[in-house]
Amino acid sequence: MGTGAGDDPTPVMAAGGAPVTGSLRDAVYHRLRDEILNGRVSPRERLTEPKLSKAFEVSRTPVREALSRLLSDGLVERTDFGYAVVVPSLETLRNLYELRITLELRGIARAIENPQVQHDAALLRAELARWDELRDDLPTPDASFVVLDEGFHQVLSRASGNVQLTDALVTVNQKIRAVRMHDFVEEERITATVDEHREILRLVLARRLPESLTALHKHVGESLEVVMDRATTAMARMAIAG
Repeated sequence: MGTGAGDDPTPVMAAGGAPVTGSLRDAVYHRLRDEILNGRVSPRERLTEPKLSKAFEVSRTPVREALSRLLSDGLVERTDFGYAVVVPSLETLRNLYELRITLELRGIARAIENPQVQHDAALLRAELARWDELRDDLPTPDASFVVLDEGFHQVLSRASGNVQLTDALVTVNQKIRAVRMHDFVEEERITATVDEHREILRLVLARRLPESLTALHKHVGESLEVVMDRATTAMARMAIAG
């Protein structure tokens, strides 16, 4: 794991055992979350409070709270020996992706079925501007790009006006994040994702909803095939190594 010691200047605990500060809790959480999202924590690695408190040079309390938040995020799960990064089985992954596709498409489909449903144009224009900037300065391929990708899909869903639909999508994305992040380790996938996001946003803003629905379905479907292929390979390697 890439958690280097000695680079957290925040004091561990206040004198006399005062409660851990919110800033320290957040620091441990965000650093560990970054390690996971960037693929620097192996799914086979056991994450324990003693090990992490030593790595981060903090007491167990902020580590415990960070692990609890990561558990709620769907990034880690409890094991007999602590915690581990969540990696769904191939069957579960495909089932979750099927649910994800259903939730993604529903945001646009409901606007097609009911003309009174109008997407939040201001929200979509701001998101389009963000992805236009990314196209001008493409990010280096990195697993953490999955967070930007999730942000796009969350905004697209939220713009359709159904908060519960968006909440469900966020939950599903958290469950498959540990595998989906491997979708963004090649430059061509980054470029394709950015271009497809921009096209989908333009189509929705132009109220060309049937075309945008088709484009979104193709976009998410291609991601599924890439992720399933890489997940199969990764799990085969883990089985051999194990």
